[in-house]
Amino acid sequence: MKVLAAYGLLALFFVSAVFHLICCWRGKPKSAYTKPLLVSTLALFCVFAGTPRPWLLIAALFFSWLGDVLLMPKGNKWFVSGGVSFLISHILFIFVYLQHIHWAGAPWWAAIIAAAVYFAVSATVILSIRKQVEPKAMRFPLFLYLAANSAMNVFALMLLLSSPALGTAFAYVGAVSFFASDCILFLSRYRGEKAPIPKGGFLIMLTYIAGEALIALGMLAVKHLLF
Repeated sequence: MKVLAAYGLLALFFVSAVFHLICCWRGKPKSAYTKPLLVSTLALFCVFAGTPRPWLLIAALFFSWLGDVLLMPKGNKWFVSGGVSFLISHILFIFVYLQHIHWAGAPWWAAIIAAAVYFAVSATVILSIRKQVEPKAMRFPLFLYLAANSAMNVFALMLLLSSPALGTAFAYVGAVSFFASDCILFLSRYRGEKAPIPKGGFLIMLTYIAGEALIALGMLAVKHLLF
């Protein structure tokens, strides 16, 4: 029964994701109806996927879902609230990865190089939007947010390099996709009028949905709760 419930929820996630992405591609507001279903069904799938339940992963997905909901209303205060929720989600994902990294086999030189690359990309994004960010006090918090996402990516890479497997590869690709989504979101939000990104809303959600799904499925596989 639990298996049927789990894969029923996973099916609902994929159906909701496809419908949501079609609406985003067409620019239709109906995508708002499916947005709250996306990560919530993924989190519930993790609840029913097996035991012991991956509560830390579920908590990370919960704060991602909360961030989704908080970003739905218009206004800077909602944007900030959603960002804080996603920041918590990134930190929780870091702890999810930390549980499985084999430090003896972790190549630190790769982590240092990766951190430098992510830092450079994050700085480039923030510098490109700095004139459009209002209030100006938001500039540094936006950089810190991308830095947290970058750190999450570096730990995902450490997990992959220390324990190469299909699950860890999924988790890292998901982390990269999540990072790409945030970068596109910032560029689209603050530079959209001057340099609009074609189908920006669609690209944001495509990379975000793929990121969340790959991280969740990858870590379930690492925990031997999936395949």
